[in-house]
Amino acid sequence: MKKLLSILALIALVVTAQAQNVSMENSRRVATRGVAEKEVTPDIIYLSISLKEYYQDGNNKKKVAIETLEKQLHDAAMKYGVKKEDFTIQNIYSYNAENRKKKNNELLQSRQYRLKVTDLKNLNPMIDDVDAQGLQSTSISGYDHSQKKAIEKELKTAAVKDARINAEILAAADGETVGKSLMINDNSSFSWNDVMPQPRAYSMAMSKTNSMESDASGGNNLDIDIRPIKLSCNIEAVFELK
Repeated sequence: MKKLLSILALIALVVTAQAQNVSMENSRRVATRGVAEKEVTPDIIYLSISLKEYYQDGNNKKKVAIETLEKQLHDAAMKYGVKKEDFTIQNIYSYNAENRKKKNNELLQSRQYRLKVTDLKNLNPMIDDVDAQGLQSTSISGYDHSQKKAIEKELKTAAVKDARINAEILAAADGETVGKSLMINDNSSFSWNDVMPQPRAYSMAMSKTNSMESDASGGNNLDIDIRPIKLSCNIEAVFELK
């Protein structure tokens, strides 16, 4: 029994000594950060469009139904490259269109749509195919990029290389060289909507008067020139010293 305990104690000492040696070796390390940045112009936008029913010339017998307006928008979207699955209804509202002269308290419908648009040059022609008086509001609800994964991979690769370069600079200052990486921690969070690029010009006819003005100037002007956004990748890394 005593012999067995002695053997176990010896094994424990050997394991402890090995662990200490590993710890000593791993203590020869350098920790750095790597950063990579790139300006990217989104090539996909998510457009939110609201349509509303209305009475033609104030005549409550000549209502332009929401189904008519929706079909106009849907047909225009399909015509100019929006995929069927990228045309969705976000919300449905109703509002009171009271006509004091005729005491009409009918509730009119308004619907909000979300469109994924991948070709910005088609925005104006698409909107021109929709009745301007039925356009209630528009806004950009999000941005994306068709090569997002490739861009993120490129930035992460560059950030890791930058971390190694920084480690080599520090090691050389102390007469050391850098070996393999012991730890790489990715602190990046790529959210393409954290920094929303603002359209340089964004206007739309929202009333009959605006509709007449837009017709005179060549349609419902929806002029969007997307500015690039800056994406950043931050990497923490630990390298061994040789």
